[in-house]
Amino acid sequence: MAPERGIPWVVSAPSGTGKTTVCRAVVERGPRVIHSVSHTTREPREGEVDGVHYHFVDAGEFDRLEKEGAFLEWAQYGDNLYGTGARELDESLEGGVDVLLEIEVQGAAQIRERRDEARFLFLLPPSWAELEKRLRGRGTDSEKAVQKRLTIARRELAAVQSFDYVVVNDDLEEAISAVQDLLEGERAGQGEALRGRYGREVVMRHMGPRFEDAR
Repeated sequence: MAPERGIPWVVSAPSGTGKTTVCRAVVERGPRVIHSVSHTTREPREGEVDGVHYHFVDAGEFDRLEKEGAFLEWAQYGDNLYGTGARELDESLEGGVDVLLEIEVQGAAQIRERRDEARFLFLLPPSWAELEKRLRGRGTDSEKAVQKRLTIARRELAAVQSFDYVVVNDDLEEAISAVQDLLEGERAGQGEALRGRYGREVVMRHMGPRFEDAR
């Protein structure tokens, strides 16, 4: 008997929110869930492995794949291109596992048009002030680069209303547990109950004042 098809989960968040940390922890702790490996034209960072963290390709190869229709979605973020391989995703879903796709809001919009079965999760920082603090606390970006990331973050926050669920990454362990709850609940068909806890209207009603500076 073939396994029940998995669910693709689109996870978006402003830079500095911690979505990669959350997603990796969920994959490490949970069965039947994997982390999608996207293609990108950016250079590998220290410790990153090709085929594990990303498929690292040059701009020419990325363009070739895009023209061949290899990507379910693709988008430009900053100076780099990112894309999700359609065949690789479907092979995983057919195997009965859920797939976490870390995707910017541009790519999320493309998947929303093409995949009815996808669920959309937005990770929020605890406040706009905390997001600024985290970005500057990295110590790896110039002030110009930080301001560019904040400009992008404002656009991304404006898209939160189009996501199914919202989780606030204030406490890392609580955020990881919340994402695990969502995956398990959706597998069990408990969407209505989940929306009562993590629905965008519920979360944003409480978080709205913390993001006034982002408007």
